[in-house]
This record gives sequence, C-alpha cells and structure tokens, in this order.
Amino acid sequence: MINICIGGSKGKMGSRIIELAKEDAGFQLSGQFDAGDEAQPVIAASDCLIEFTTPEATMEHLSLCEGYKKAIVIGTTGLSQDQCKAIEAASKKIPVVFSPNMSIGVNLLFKMIADAVKALGPEYAIDIVEAHHVEKKDAPSGTAKEMARIVREARGNIAVPIASVREGEIVGEHTIKLESSLDVIELTHSAKTRDIFAKGALAAAKFAVTRPHGLFTMKDVLGL
Repeated sequence: MINICIGGSKGKMGSRIIELAKEDAGFQLSGQFDAGDEAQPVIAASDCLIEFTTPEATMEHLSLCEGYKKAIVIGTTGLSQDQCKAIEAASKKIPVVFSPNMSIGVNLLFKMIADAVKALGPEYAIDIVEAHHVEKKDAPSGTAKEMARIVREARGNIAVPIASVREGEIVGEHTIKLESSLDVIELTHSAKTRDIFAKGALAAAKFAVTRPHGLFTMKDVLGL
C-alpha cells in the first residue's frame, strides 16, 4: 500500500487524481492540500507527493520532500530553467518523476515525432499547434515545448514555431505538422478527459516509490 498525498487538491487535475486514487487498492490517500493549507505534515506522513500546482509552490514542496526523503511526481508546467535545475539537484537524493505530460498517448506521440523527424529530410517544414482551456496560465504548454525539443534533438537546433490557443474547456490538443512541397504529415493527440493524465500520475507514483533516488520521466515509467 502506497501512502500518497496530493498537492493542488482543489484544482482540475488534483481533484481527479484524488478520485481515481480512491478507486485503486494500491493507494492510501494520506492527505491533500491546496493554496493556503499547511503542506509539511501531509508530506511527512506520505510515501509520495503528486504535485500539480504552480512553479513557486512546487519548489517549496520539493524542498519538503527532499527534507523528509519522500518521492515526488511533478506535473506542474511553466517552470524556469533554474527551477528545473533545482529539481535535478533534488533528484540526487530522492526519486523524482518530472514530465511535461503524464499520459501514455502523448508519450507515444513523443516517440513518433522523433521517428518522423529522423526519417524525413530537411525539406519538411515543421510547426506545432497546441490548444487548452482558458484558465491555463502558461503558453506554450510544457508538452508543446517538449515536442519542439524533440524536433531540435533529431534535426539540429532549428526554430520550431508554436501557436497556442486558449479557448473554452479544451482539455489538451497537440498537433505537429511536417510539410514539404509534395505532402503534409500531421500527428495529433487530443485528450478527452483529464483522467488520462491522472492515471499516468498514479502510475508514476507507483514507479517512483520503488527507486531510492533519480530523475525520471514518463518514458521511464512506461518503459518506452
């Protein structure tokens, strides 16, 4: 039985993770907290924190996890380069799963993008479009940034245009287009519900608690 706590428990993601965790016999919900709540005793009583909050809050909770030697799953996006370095430093002491997107489908998309870019020549222009609900604060999304990073890694340090849409209640849509003078190839992932991310986060928690320390992504969790 894994004792987990949820940061950002009143948010769209946090509330779904809580509900799905209650349905999984492998978890015991040891606590939850949101902005204004005391996180320290909740984290201290848990094996793993699942965190979908703000960059500033994530850094505070990461420090607590490091102090108490607790695993952490970070789904927060919009983190700065310095904050990412702090996460990497903490992972030398505790297990950290840090991924811009927790869904299995999106992580398969990442692999498909790498394969497509390597197979196609430089005559293919590449651009990315991502769309989310109006309340999402960061743009481009962490997933779109990762897609662009994968392109640069496969082809070289090229500019990859990203268009961001914030509209209605869109859960998450990501499309990469590869276009030549002869054809167009598009790879798209559309999330129907947030449950795909919540289930991925719970899988990441099960993975994290089996490691003494280290920095992992959903590729590690899924064995991709």
